[in-house]
Parts: sequence; structure tokens; C-alpha cells
Amino acid sequence: MKNTLLAICFIFANYSFSQIFMCKDGKTKFTSEAPLELIKAESVKTVGAIDCGNKNVAFSVNVDSFNGFNSGLQKEHFRENYLETMKYPNATFKGKIIEDIDFKKNGTYTVRAKGKFNIHGTEKEKIVKAKIVVTDTEIIIDANFEVPLEDHNISVPKVVNQKIASVIMVSVAATLKKKS
Repeated sequence: MKNTLLAICFIFANYSFSQIFMCKDGKTKFTSEAPLELIKAESVKTVGAIDCGNKNVAFSVNVDSFNGFNSGLQKEHFRENYLETMKYPNATFKGKIIEDIDFKKNGTYTVRAKGKFNIHGTEKEKIVKAKIVVTDTEIIIDANFEVPLEDHNISVPKVVNQKIASVIMVSVAATLKKKS
């Protein structure tokens, strides 16, 4: 976790004149809604940052930090067989907000961020739609997006393909505070 936060800080190190907002306790949830089973899990250890000057964004979550699932065995299979967390510990998104946004003006904005999403060692370009609430002291982000397993080389055995969706729904909710 500490290394991930340091990496995010490093990404923004060249932009020291910009206002940076950060969090280390964002919430990432995923849902797999398949014909025979509904699987939900969440992590409250998502780290992230926004550089308001250049609209860069970066978020990361340690995949082992997800809890929930329908059983301990399901959680074990998720970590060991499907996402191989020993080999690929983090899911990350690094990108840039496409729309113009005035971070000095309080309000609610609907924006898109275009960047690279990486999970299971496979990086894909993705556009993520998000609602951003800007206040004097924080930025609140609420984003939802889909992750097709095939895009990230995550294979599901035929014996359980009716229990695991081929497209996973992901949501990220985070409150970022000004970096002091």
C-alpha cells in the first residue's frame, strides 16, 4: 500500500505548482452477475490522486484487499486462479480528465477520464465516466465502468462459466483531500 501511494506521488512530482488531492481509503466494489450466481466484493483501500493543474488522475487498489464473496473458497479462487494476485497484486488506472473543469469553482461535474486500466498484468485503454463534486477542501469521485474478463486475459473454466460473468461491473467512490 505504501509503495502504491509513493508511486502515485511520483507520477505527480513534476507538477509541484499544481494543487494535488489524494486519498488512501477509497472504496472499490465489483459485481459479477452471472446466470447462476451473484458475486460482490469490495475494498476500502483504494489509493488515488488528482492533479488539478493538468487534470491527471491515478488510482490503484491491491486486489488482495477485496472482501465479500459468497464463500471463503470463492475468495481463494478469485485470488489464486483468476486474478493471480501473487503475480499481479494491483489494479490501476492512470489517465487524464478529458473535459474542461474548473477545480477552483465548487460544483458537481460529469466528466470522462481517458487512460490505461491495468489488471491481471494486461493494460487496456479505457474511458471512464465519473461524477466529481468539488468543494473548497475536497474532491469526491464516483465512477462506474465495465471490465470484460477477456480484455485482461482472465480465463474462466467452462465448468463455472454460468457462475462468473464475462463482464464485471466496477465502481469507485473516493474522497480526496488537498495534499499538504
